[in-house]
Amino acid sequence: MPGGITAPDGYKASGVCAGLKPSQKPDLALILAPQDALCTGTFTQSTVRAKCVDVCSERLAKTAGRVRAILVNSGHANACTGDRGLRDSVIATKAVAEQLGLLEEEVLMCSTGVIGEAIPIQKLLEGVKPLINSLDREGGLEAARAILTTDLSPKYISIESFLGDKCVRIGGMAKGSGMIHPSMATMLGFLTCDVSLPKDVWKAMIKRVVNSSFNSISVDGDTSTNDSFLAFAAGEYVDQKYFEDIENGLTIVATHLAKSIARDGEGSNCLIEIKVEGTEKIAEAQIVARKISSSSLVKTAVHGCDPNWGRIIAAAGNAGIPFRLEDVSLWIGKYKLMDNGLPLDVDRQSVSQYMKEIVKGKEKKTLIIHLIIGKGKEKALSWGCDLSSEYVHINADYTT
Repeated sequence: MPGGITAPDGYKASGVCAGLKPSQKPDLALILAPQDALCTGTFTQSTVRAKCVDVCSERLAKTAGRVRAILVNSGHANACTGDRGLRDSVIATKAVAEQLGLLEEEVLMCSTGVIGEAIPIQKLLEGVKPLINSLDREGGLEAARAILTTDLSPKYISIESFLGDKCVRIGGMAKGSGMIHPSMATMLGFLTCDVSLPKDVWKAMIKRVVNSSFNSISVDGDTSTNDSFLAFAAGEYVDQKYFEDIENGLTIVATHLAKSIARDGEGSNCLIEIKVEGTEKIAEAQIVARKISSSSLVKTAVHGCDPNWGRIIAAAGNAGIPFRLEDVSLWIGKYKLMDNGLPLDVDRQSVSQYMKEIVKGKEKKTLIIHLIIGKGKEKALSWGCDLSSEYVHINADYTT
């Protein structure tokens, strides 16, 4: 359904151009949640963190998750900027809180852009009033556009379903296309839901959802300083019998956004989906799948439409999860290339042509790599993209 982050009842959002970016594209966004909303989040695992990440963590702890608003600026990561980073984050959130009539600790902040560049704080402050005046139930798309950096397109989704006689909606938006890797993948992500759940249930739910979505994508093997995912729940409390349905909906939204980030990888042409099965534990399958999706050699082979399956097997073998080669079977798309640890006599040209139809085709298709590595019942997915020379050009010239 349309609406994105503001599709669930009670949420508003906005996005404006505050002049933070030289491009004069939208660069400042705001999400406003209903009163009594519960927020939880996951953040970068890097020891080098932007101060806004610390502000979010501290305020979520101080308020027990009872926050109302998230301010997002793009173009400047405000990381590695010393005391100014913290000062500017506090100044910005204070300005938003005052104009919304909220406590300062009820406002969080996320920043994205070039590391080491501080926010032009005066321009941001001048943008606060128009940002708040623009808050609207229909403001989801404007907010999704305002958080972008090198992304080619905004990333947003909303879904709805009936749980008993209640219509429940879940919305989300995200940004990211480079510095993406499974360790709280480099991105900003936001999710809204119009039902309430107990705090411990909501927190555990979001942790699992992030693990199977945003922590299962890789573009280039690098993570950043500002990674944040924040999720709001607000509304009537839902019966415990619907908890699984809620989590399934959250997973659908988060997975869509995560795949959109991987598909939009800088310089990429296609999304790669890695499916690994046959392990005794889900975590083992996740580790192997993520290792393959993170492999530069696998990514470049896909870009070149080269069915070099040896790179896939080598990546799996380097994941640190023991398995017997005799148990391994491998497919690229519909083509089975290995069975019980031995290569099959397959026409490589046919496989390469199949890959070209996906990688070079105009339609946005997904290349599926399927690997069985044992007799276990568990399986997992990971997503990546091909790695092209364009990625080198984009990142070589990023700040110049």
